[in-house]
Amino acid sequence: QVQLVESGGGLVQVGGSLRLSCAASGRTFSNYAMGWFRQAPGKERDFVAAISSSGGTTYYADSVKGRFTISRDNAKNTVDLQMNSLKPEDTAVYYCGLRFSTTPGTTPAQFGSWGQGTQVTVSS
Repeated sequence: QVQLVESGGGLVQVGGSLRLSCAASGRTFSNYAMGWFRQAPGKERDFVAAISSSGGTTYYADSVKGRFTISRDNAKNTVDLQMNSLKPEDTAVYYCGLRFSTTPGTTPAQFGSWGQGTQVTVSS
């Protein structure tokens, strides 16, 4: 079993920055790809960013490309999401996911374990 715990969410103004972090425990973290998804009220869970087990490959949703950066530290069992130039449409609950594969995925069905989520609110 794997446990994922997100942190770093909060309230920020338009144009501001936040850094989300996800701490993993219970499995060999470096064997698995990780991802970030978000879900706004009444909407489906959407892909944000993903990273391979080694950190050498990253994918981003078009809506966040150039503004968000995903990274991981396999020594610390963490994956981070640096979010810059935040917009009101970035407001959502952000979830960290673990994929039981070395290659990154882009759909929720490809991920086998999730954290509890952290709220990000961007005010205009």
